[in-house]
Amino acid sequence: MTDELLVVRCRLGEREAFAELVRAWHDPVWNYVRGMLGPSRADDVAQEVWVAVVRGLPRLREPGRFAPWLFTIARRAVADRLREEYARPEVPAEEERASADPGDLADPADALVDRADLLAGLSGLPVREREVLVLFYLQDLSLEDCAQICAVPVGTVKSRLSRARRMLRDRLTERGYRR
Repeated sequence: MTDELLVVRCRLGEREAFAELVRAWHDPVWNYVRGMLGPSRADDVAQEVWVAVVRGLPRLREPGRFAPWLFTIARRAVADRLREEYARPEVPAEEERASADPGDLADPADALVDRADLLAGLSGLPVREREVLVLFYLQDLSLEDCAQICAVPVGTVKSRLSRARRMLRDRLTERGYRR
């Protein structure tokens, strides 16, 4: 069933239609949020995204454009979380490690060395560059959809992708990663 039809059914009050939307889009949203914020914060922010979706579905003008709309909401949730974190006073690294939740330290999905290197490289990129890499490569969104989500022209997305690929390649090379 198409997203457009599911959105229309949701507007008519069908709970099963919303459950289908969540089943179809939970992993892509969670992976996007995880790519932007890391695994320890992904669950909370992804949940915030779905709450915003429930509230906003009645106002969605074009049900056929659900995916870009959804990732726009996710982008705002990530930006809000980053803004909150940047506003907090910085904690020295030793205190942060001592107070870390043991569950946050190990992410079983990151067991492969290549994947860990890639995630470390991604996490070191500036937010704008990381965002377009995650949306374009990990979420398989088109350049046009990425541009709509990021509220920038397609040319800007292309230049950010180019810069992000170069920065990621340089970071991975510094860490000793070879093809």
